[in-house]
Amino acid sequence: MNLIPLSPSRVDAAIIDLDGTMVDTLGDFSEALNRMLQDLGLPPIDAGSIESMVGKGSEHLLRSVLKHVLPRDGIDNVAIKVEEMYPSAWASYQRHYLTINGQFAGVYDGVVAGLQALRAQGLRLACLTNKPTGFALPLLESKGLAGYFQCVFGGDAFERKKPDPLPLLKTCEALGTIPARTVMVGDSSNDAQAARAAGCPVVLVTYGYNHGQPVRAVDADGFVDSLVQLT
Repeated sequence: MNLIPLSPSRVDAAIIDLDGTMVDTLGDFSEALNRMLQDLGLPPIDAGSIESMVGKGSEHLLRSVLKHVLPRDGIDNVAIKVEEMYPSAWASYQRHYLTINGQFAGVYDGVVAGLQALRAQGLRLACLTNKPTGFALPLLESKGLAGYFQCVFGGDAFERKKPDPLPLLKTCEALGTIPARTVMVGDSSNDAQAARAAGCPVVLVTYGYNHGQPVRAVDADGFVDSLVQLT
């Protein structure tokens, strides 16, 4: 563990990522994506490959999956096929994900205790994820986490997604805090890059999804093995 102390004298609020930070949703992704691929008559994809694609929003995830499973008959041809299949893929994925949302996912150890401790210290909390809001809210509700947050913003809430700083800046506005006193807690370089650009301190968990790269190589102010260690 290596982190900046999250005390009321240092920060007023925390913005917390969802997938890979609070909830292990790889099982949900795998189930919904493979049902989608079956609908499209395409071969399945393994969870290990999916893990490196998670974190940049559903649009990026679907395009990455299609590119991964389509026959390799030229880069240009694959790119064209991905775009041709994307509308059907998105409709299928959305239908399946909403059906299974949370059924193959679990809350990481220490998350509930960590959120309770942050609230007890008087910090304002927001959940900010690149997952669509229509997926994020039901997941938080089903896992008993929604009540900890003053606001929840998905990847479709603003014009741009993380790693752009805009979502963090807008979330700070909603919380009534300034970026320098609002810590971003996430699991990937997306979260860290967005925080750095927005002027927020950033702490990363060591167990999430970081596009297949070592998370401790990311420029962050600290790392924790559990959210309870934040306090």
